[in-house]
Amino acid sequence: MQLLFVSEQDPAARRGEVAVGVLWHVRLMPTYTLADVERAVRQSWCDGTRPPECQADWDASNPARDQCGVTALVVNDLLGGDLVLGEVHIDGAHVDYHWWNRFGLLDVDLTREQFAAHEVVVGREVRKRPPNNELRRCVDEYLLLRKLVLARLEITDEPGAESEEPEASSPVGSG
Repeated sequence: MQLLFVSEQDPAARRGEVAVGVLWHVRLMPTYTLADVERAVRQSWCDGTRPPECQADWDASNPARDQCGVTALVVNDLLGGDLVLGEVHIDGAHVDYHWWNRFGLLDVDLTREQFAAHEVVVGREVRKRPPNNELRRCVDEYLLLRKLVLARLEITDEPGAESEEPEASSPVGSG
């Protein structure tokens, strides 16, 4: 837990805090590490969080398979940063896309292990996160993974944070 000191003049300081002295309150706020987020994401992957066209091929021995788009979005929701897009090639031919996250100069790819030795990710294009109402693909799968991850982290989804309803599918693909 992290201690956050706030002035009693702050209206937010009046909700759920313990008084310390006369002028300050202490509010306990949960702190999550990247390892906590990664664990919650990995424990939340299921056939329902994969793109619809891939759900019949669910393989519990490779749970990261086809989870990259929704995973990158959920990690972005929690930690910010940018989305990165690469191409998956087999024998030099483009067969799919792969998504992961970037924080400054650090790339974080929670689904990298999904690929077999003959599948190679090439290129990287940094993309800004589209608003939820502009997602065009895998929206239901993203919303399910987000719900499962937030529940594992015991985070209450704040109403209004992403209040715009997403459309039917997303530019963030499988992978």
